[in-house]
Amino acid sequence: MSEVTVRFVGGPANDLVRALPAGPDGTPPRLWVLRRPEAAPTPAADHLYARHRPDGAGEWTMRYVRTDPVGVTE
Repeated sequence: MSEVTVRFVGGPANDLVRALPAGPDGTPPRLWVLRRPEAAPTPAADHLYARHRPDGAGEWTMRYVRTDPVGVTE
């Protein structure tokens, strides 16, 4: 499986850069959930991000949508 590097924009993962699985067309997933672990100092949560578009340099971004209790976004 190939991967594509994305930058998360907004929300708790702002400016985080991570490799995500790439689709057959080389794009990142349409939606991605980042989970705050149970061991975090704040309550566990799911942060929903949506694929945005590549910038002028071809870097993909994932824009923050919302935060939900663990499991609600699945």
